[in-house]
Amino acid sequence: MAQATNRSARRARRTRTTANARAHAPRVNIYDEATQRIIAELEAGTVPWVRPWGGVAAGQPGLPVNATTGRSYSGINILILWGAVIAADYPSQGWLTFRQALDAGGSVRKGEKGTGIVYADRFTPRDSKESLRGSDSGDRAEKARAANDGGDARVVPFLKRFTVFNVAQCEGLPDRYAATPPPLPPQALIPAAEEVIAGSGVGFRIGGDRAFYAPGPDLVCVPPQPAFFEALDYYRVALHELTHATGHPARLARNQTGAFGSKDYAREELVAEMGSAFLCAALGIVPTLRHADYLASWLEVLREDNRAVVRAASAASKAADWLLTRRAQEAEAAQCA
Repeated sequence: MAQATNRSARRARRTRTTANARAHAPRVNIYDEATQRIIAELEAGTVPWVRPWGGVAAGQPGLPVNATTGRSYSGINILILWGAVIAADYPSQGWLTFRQALDAGGSVRKGEKGTGIVYADRFTPRDSKESLRGSDSGDRAEKARAANDGGDARVVPFLKRFTVFNVAQCEGLPDRYAATPPPLPPQALIPAAEEVIAGSGVGFRIGGDRAFYAPGPDLVCVPPQPAFFEALDYYRVALHELTHATGHPARLARNQTGAFGSKDYAREELVAEMGSAFLCAALGIVPTLRHADYLASWLEVLREDNRAVVRAASAASKAADWLLTRRAQEAEAAQCA
């Protein structure tokens, strides 16, 4: 009995020691990790939101999706997973967790290494909640406003990490998991892209020799398609400018006040570049880098702020979703008319 008691005590001590070691181990900052990954790719000349499918054998254009649920990943996870496709030359944009592979009747091959992605959320510390409750006196509306917009840092954003595997790292999965839609041919007219342009509700003018978004009149201007060296460049540029247009106060209300050459200007251009790439991928168009001359300013912004790339990817993802949702709504309205 005494020996059993001693063994139990030793196990309890080991458990406490392990728990303490984990609690005091240095935590890897996910923002730093994601930022350094993107910076390294930019410095190496690999723009992670351009041609994220490598060689001939690699996957086709598309947003990374959960192969089980069909739900597209968003924000920084798009860049992380595209980077993994480039590095490993995976033939698919489909991803799933270890458990999802088992539930589908397959498994992750032995020795395969997963890719870490993140889940963004926010929480309100308990002491902030208590202070917001307070007494019955005071302005309840003001307390609600403070709780909603995180005034005085009451709402704390955070990232959680989890691991996914490309379907190419798995075996025994049903055939439908390997299916990848083919890219669109470089034809002059892309109906899906035309639907995004028309459904946006943004003023769209074709003509001249410059492409730009004018916030004042809320107008996108692009040169005519024959003026472009490649027919698809017309759509790549149009989607870039439409991403800018989503930042209008009546839409997603991003900061677009930065003068040319400023950090705010570089941040908005980063959002537009990513947004265009996300839209192109969703529509089956191979994205290309439009503003290579902004690389230095992007690197400067990312090096100064370890959350800049996460914010930019999130804003770009929201912009792409806004435009794609408008397209779907317009299509549904046309069917009901």
